[in-house]
Amino acid sequence: MYNPFSLAGKQILVTGASSGIGRATAIECAKMGASLVVTGRNAEQLNETYNALETTAGQTHLQIIADLTTEEGRLVLLEQMPMLDGIVSNAGIVGLTPIQFITAEKFADIQQVNLLAPVLLIGQLLKKKKIKSGASIVFTSSVAGVYRVSVGNAIYAMSKCGIDAYMRSVALELAAKGIRCNSVNPAMVETRILANGQLTSEQYEADKLRYPLKRYGKPEEVAWAIIYLLSDASSWVTGTSLKLDGGMTLS
Repeated sequence: MYNPFSLAGKQILVTGASSGIGRATAIECAKMGASLVVTGRNAEQLNETYNALETTAGQTHLQIIADLTTEEGRLVLLEQMPMLDGIVSNAGIVGLTPIQFITAEKFADIQQVNLLAPVLLIGQLLKKKKIKSGASIVFTSSVAGVYRVSVGNAIYAMSKCGIDAYMRSVALELAAKGIRCNSVNPAMVETRILANGQLTSEQYEADKLRYPLKRYGKPEEVAWAIIYLLSDASSWVTGTSLKLDGGMTLS
């Protein structure tokens, strides 16, 4: 059956696959026929993702526990990496810090996970010639910083502005190799809001009213956008930031 969004026969790496958007992306990519390499720092949660991956004829999946903020962790990943048709750089952390309380340590923690680690990983994958011609790289960015800012979110917003700028640079430099690079830029997604204790349930419900669609996104909705960018359906799309925000940035 004709399906330009199919990932059949493609080998896809998903970082930050232990939970949230990363887990949903890995699961949905497997449903679309891809073979997955999933990686994350939490062994138990990563195994849950791995066990949820659909497997049919021709699909083989691999899980690799690795801390990509360290050189050792990246080398562990690189040593086991097959040739890749797609990369989803999804690993990231959040944290609210008012301007006057920003410290070098807090700044470094978020920038290292959200920006430095993916930058170094892509460079190392290229040096090892692990990315095929015609491959697609997708970064999970955010509306934060790129489309709007909010109180206490400066460090995180800076990291996402940085990853979007890097994405465009990668798209330009690798176009000659036939490698595309894009980002998805979600607003709030139902994965991490209440768990970190930074919003009460009342604040959570009130915040959703800012969205014209009156709800946050779902992890699989972000995953479907990522699948589009990984697939041949987007073969003429590179250097693009795809906003996924339920209309929130319209006002």
